[in-house]
Amino acid sequence: MEIKKTPRADLEKDKSLSFLMGLAMALAILFVGFEWGEKDLQVATDSGLTALIDEEEIEMTIQNEPPPPPPPEPEVIKEPDILEIVEDEEEVESIQIASSEDDASQAQVETYVAPVEEEEEEVDENFIFVTVEKMPEFPGGTLALLKWISDNINYPPIAAENGISGRVYCTFTVNADGSVSDVEVARPVDPNLDKEALRVLKKLPKFQPGEQRGKPVRVKYSVPVRFQLKQ
Repeated sequence: MEIKKTPRADLEKDKSLSFLMGLAMALAILFVGFEWGEKDLQVATDSGLTALIDEEEIEMTIQNEPPPPPPPEPEVIKEPDILEIVEDEEEVESIQIASSEDDASQAQVETYVAPVEEEEEEVDENFIFVTVEKMPEFPGGTLALLKWISDNINYPPIAAENGISGRVYCTFTVNADGSVSDVEVARPVDPNLDKEALRVLKKLPKFQPGEQRGKPVRVKYSVPVRFQLKQ
């Protein structure tokens, strides 16, 4: 006898439909799983970049600020002396109160020193100077003095016969009035030549006197007298 199935009992016809639906659900679940994984990866990546940027911004060179200056020392206020109050009728010894402002040891005292006036030295009229501010001068100068001596000298005959010549150095004093005195031989050559040199110099005319501090004074003067034979 052949067994026949009813359409309700035939389950094979819905088998393919159930397979397709299960496959669709599996694909949907797989797609959702992929989407969820990419979202987590993106969030994690973004979070890592943000943390890296923040860390670089924090690492920077910080300059050490100098310490603040020390506070000024408090001013010490000296306590005032205790004043004792007494009755009006009671006698009180006088007390001198000296403050630091009245300390004479710390005061700068300048002593006035009057300028010292230089006293002019009194020039001794009899003192004979060797050098002065203004030396005596023969009228016309030194060349005029030598020419005057040459014109007024006489060669001693005895010295000329014996061929004696040379320079006789003499000294004399030019007085404050310009006159000549104290004629002497400083370096002799021959007695006859020395005597003639003294004779001529004693006849010298007046000089312009020497001056010291603006006053005429006596001055020592020297001059050579030359004796030379003509050939």
